[in-house]
Amino acid sequence: MSLSARLQELRRKHANLSRQVEEAQKRPGSDALQVTALKKEKLRIKEEIERLSHA
Repeated sequence: MSLSARLQELRRKHANLSRQVEEAQKRPGSDALQVTALKKEKLRIKEEIERLSHA
């Protein structure tokens, strides 16, 4: 997989996680642990995007 394809995949995953976090936060009674896990994964992906963008 090329670097640009990997970055594109990571950006797609990051956007998908953003939508999931937003939807979970809008639902009453959403699981706070699940939201936290989604946010951590989103941050991990963002950091990888930054690392690969500056490589």
